[in-house]
Amino acid sequence: MSKKEELIYDGKVKSVFATENPQEVIIKFRDDMTAGDGEKKEVMDNKGSLNAVISSILFKVLEDNGIATQFIELIKPDEILSKRLEMIPIEVIVRNIATGSLVRKYPIEDGIKLNPPIIQMDFKNDKFHDPMLNDSIIKSLGIANQEEIDILKYRAFKINDILKEFFDKIGIILVDFKIEFGKDNKGNIILGDEISPDSCRLWDKETLEMLDKELFREGKYDKVMTAYGEVYKRIIGE
Repeated sequence: MSKKEELIYDGKVKSVFATENPQEVIIKFRDDMTAGDGEKKEVMDNKGSLNAVISSILFKVLEDNGIATQFIELIKPDEILSKRLEMIPIEVIVRNIATGSLVRKYPIEDGIKLNPPIIQMDFKNDKFHDPMLNDSIIKSLGIANQEEIDILKYRAFKINDILKEFFDKIGIILVDFKIEFGKDNKGNIILGDEISPDSCRLWDKETLEMLDKELFREGKYDKVMTAYGEVYKRIIGE
């Protein structure tokens, strides 16, 4: 089994370590919780482990449905052995229901189902506060070419279809989610980072109660880990 070596990246809630295999890394999911470009920060017990297990299972679901991911195996409750990627600095956001920043910025009614879903791409850069991108800006910045942009969009829609069906079966509405992609050592674009209540808006199918990070953003700290735990239990089939 690969062992952690030097720290190569320390993000807001995850740390990435090199291994003795140059094509593999270990991603450690920490218990940190942040919002607002890191301005709001707390530590939530067991949050890292819950997100690591949830991400592992969802990556397996996607792999089983033909989506290549960086996931290799869950080696500890809060650590995932992954393929090493050169991450593309784009946050790909898929929206199935209008809410959040979408309704704050545009004349769209909160809670409206979006048909077709909206794909939004943001520049992953805290200095510029993750501004929205379009194809022309992406190409001008040299982030990706048109073929690569089309791949990101196609994969995002396919991932959405798979995850919507999966969550629906466990009584959860996939409202929207953020994903990131990277390139492996052969230049293949594959899904990376995580898919968890940190990166998704999830509502209970019957009550419409939130089961995600939005609870933290709204200051409902006492409800956050209960919600994450509920998502975990449904995903593992408890």
